[in-house]
Amino acid sequence: MSQLNAAAVEPWSPHPKAAPVLERQGDACITAANGTRTCVGGWSVRYEDAEPGATYTIACNAHVTDTHAPADSLRCFVEWAGQEGRHWEYLIPEFGDDGAVTFVRVVTAPEAASGFTVRMLFRWSTTGTVTWQPPRVETATRPEPMPPVTVALVTGKVRGRRGPFREAQDNIDYYLPLCEAAAAEKPDLIVLPEIALHWHIDDSPIDLGVTTDSPEAAPFADLAKRHGLHLLLGMYERDGDAVFNSAVLYGPDGDVAGVYRKVHLAVGGEDENGLLAGDDFPVFDTDIGRIGCNICMDSSAAESSRMVGLNGADFLLLPIMGDHRADRWTVGSPYFSEERWKAIMRAHAMDTQLCMVVVRNETHGSCVVDRKGDVVAWNEGDQDFVIATVELDDGFRTWNGACFRDVNWMQRRPHLYNESTNPENAGSMAQATTLPGRRDISR
Repeated sequence: MSQLNAAAVEPWSPHPKAAPVLERQGDACITAANGTRTCVGGWSVRYEDAEPGATYTIACNAHVTDTHAPADSLRCFVEWAGQEGRHWEYLIPEFGDDGAVTFVRVVTAPEAASGFTVRMLFRWSTTGTVTWQPPRVETATRPEPMPPVTVALVTGKVRGRRGPFREAQDNIDYYLPLCEAAAAEKPDLIVLPEIALHWHIDDSPIDLGVTTDSPEAAPFADLAKRHGLHLLLGMYERDGDAVFNSAVLYGPDGDVAGVYRKVHLAVGGEDENGLLAGDDFPVFDTDIGRIGCNICMDSSAAESSRMVGLNGADFLLLPIMGDHRADRWTVGSPYFSEERWKAIMRAHAMDTQLCMVVVRNETHGSCVVDRKGDVVAWNEGDQDFVIATVELDDGFRTWNGACFRDVNWMQRRPHLYNESTNPENAGSMAQATTLPGRRDISR
């Protein structure tokens, strides 16, 4: 492992009036606020001996005092020379005690790179000082690229089911042959709809709930093991004295790789039928990527997909019966709005920068959406299952060379989002001016 040496260290600011107070103290680069709200600038450290296609670990230590919000005021990123557009990656901050901050990232130089600059930026604070230590740039082993992942969405055709369905075995008899047919196509992952094990059985979930290792679930776990794939099964899951609407992920060994329990139970029935709501958004590390889940009503709470993204998922699996926003907005017989459905799923994929795998009980609208928002697989309702292959190392960049995923997450300013977790805030329902005793949240 060798270390690269900087060719130049230069002050930087977009405008003289915005320039912070800059000075060198030995190797350290000092950036101090200039007392104005316009303050923005810092240091650029230039490297000229980077090799195209080579991988580097870039780390930069800083110490910050008296800024308004360090996570807002400090940025550190690498910008590649010789590229069309700016072509940059943010280094990821790790905030320690007593003002210590470390920015670090493993990056691979583009094939046409002729060098790069590490830019250490201070902004948006009228007070404070940042002491930057020189970046450490070391050659590193290039990570193995993630292989593409093939996903099968198993639903059956519209009106392909023949009832009545009185017990779990009826659903096993329906879905299991479809999973076998999909498994013959050698996918890495099979995803079934919401409560596939118990769908259309006219009993209380409290009576239907089974454990993840129950005889009812066993045929699907066995299929995952026989075919060496992952399989997501929707069920009413029993855990002691509680029953959940759950999505259970079985791994290629047939064991449970993860369980997601629906957080937002459907209003007007499910939220009052004895089911218990889940209370977290776990992401499961697997050999095909990091997998998170939502279930049906979760989709209409924007925080659901956002939390899966914040927890680091590559895939969001969404078993779903329907979305009330993709139906009629007046009283009457329901219908399916394909246009709004696609808009919802594409927004989730782009906002959270992950691949959406949407599996609908009624088949029509089951889809795979990549993080660009492109629909790469779609079931009109006339297929028992659809399959898509997704590239995890997709290289998507914005028009000016930035990484979509970098921009999506690093633009966030979480300290401004406190109201999103205020249980008293009812949004546009608040009507603060007419409800006595209500706190005015309109200002």
